[in-house]
Amino acid sequence: MTNNDIFKKLRVALKLRDDEIVKILELVDFRITKSELGAFFRKEDHPKYMECGDQILRNFLNGLVIHLRGPMPKKESKLATSNKNTKK
Repeated sequence: MTNNDIFKKLRVALKLRDDEIVKILELVDFRITKSELGAFFRKEDHPKYMECGDQILRNFLNGLVIHLRGPMPKKESKLATSNKNTKK
């Protein structure tokens, strides 16, 4: 199974439109246009077909986590945490 197949299946399973996928990729500071994105969903024999690389799929999956769960909360530094524990 190729990255293109995985990307297509996730798109269908999650009922995502191209503009939603573009926004999901922007969550991880990855910019792509709808036309560039459409090249991944074409058939392999189409002249404008483009292979989906690992970086694009990885960024999409990372963005999808943020999209579905929300951003990770900020962690306090260890120094701030240890100061709280000693000031009782």
